Amino acid sequence: MATASQWIQGARPRTLPNAVAPVVAGVGAALHGTSGWGGISWWKAVLALVVAVAFIIGVNFANDYSDGVRGTDDDRVGPLRLVGAGLASPGSVKAAAFICFGIGAVCGLVLAIATAWWLVVVGAVCIAGAWFYTGGKRPYGYAGWGEVAVFVFFGLVAVLGTQFVTSDRVDLVGLACAVGVGAVSSSVLVVNNLRDIPTDTESGKITLAVRLGDARTRTLFAVLLLTPLMMSAALAFATPWALVELLTFPLLWQAYKPVRTGAQGPGLIPSIGTTGKAMLGWAVVTAVALALT
Repeated sequence: MATASQWIQGARPRTLPNAVAPVVAGVGAALHGTSGWGGISWWKAVLALVVAVAFIIGVNFANDYSDGVRGTDDDRVGPLRLVGAGLASPGSVKAAAFICFGIGAVCGLVLAIATAWWLVVVGAVCIAGAWFYTGGKRPYGYAGWGEVAVFVFFGLVAVLGTQFVTSDRVDLVGLACAVGVGAVSSSVLVVNNLRDIPTDTESGKITLAVRLGDARTRTLFAVLLLTPLMMSAALAFATPWALVELLTFPLLWQAYKPVRTGAQGPGLIPSIGTTGKAMLGWAVVTAVALALT
């Protein structure tokens, strides 16, 4: 039986910035151009955060379950996997995933009732996307579409969804925030899959990194890391305060260092955590800059 500490590790807390950052950026986009801090619905912002966190923990447990039963995690370099390590039964990990999805669905339903009914459809698509990433007979994560899904769900949907439910609008400012967060969020998966190229190739998991190969995957990672800085330049047309976001460059550069210097396997793990911190830092600075104008 897995301990409480092992369950927490299995939830992969290092991925939480992927859930928090888009909500923070979405709130910042919602605050831009409003009449003070009271211009948005804060209780909806809190619910949006719960939805994002519940979904990312749910997808982590779902991946643990699906990869574990397929044997993909039998020789994994990265974080603890409950099923692959034999610490928890596949059924219990699957149940944990759906409990998290259920919490997110309930909170999302409240947001839909209070905002727009079609958000129910968006939520259903998000849950399906989370499960079929590695679940089902033909998981799209095994076909190289994982990074695209992360960009869409934890970038476009999460940021613009937060902006919409809290302010009843979406705009180009929100879109720039969504592209910036989505790109860095995708880069976390890129470096994770770069680390796993040997084991994924052996197990038949054809990720984008496996398709591109080592060198081109490292180039893709660099491009994705630069994207939020390009979005900062674009946001400067909305407010010059957006240029303050360039202060996050040193953290992005630190995240890039293991990839740039050719690190392999466990040597790439620090890049995953630092990239998450850089994403959250950029989101926070962006939100503050937008809220000030």
